[in-house]
Amino acid sequence: MKQLIVQVVDTDKAEMLSKLLTALDFVNSVEIQEQNQTKIDNEQDFFALAGLWDNRTITAETIRQEAWREDS
Repeated sequence: MKQLIVQVVDTDKAEMLSKLLTALDFVNSVEIQEQNQTKIDNEQDFFALAGLWDNRTITAETIRQEAWREDS
């Protein structure tokens, strides 16, 4: 079995193509998947988390101090 991936910009045309393909007797299945996230959305989500690290100074030295801290 072979798989063919076609990207279509217009939703209406994708549905029309899907109907056309399902009418063919040698096509087993047709699936429509929508891509909701774009590269720009991913970048915005990444930078939205930057506020979590405000006023945090994490260095190799601070990590060492926490790792070798002796609880008395």
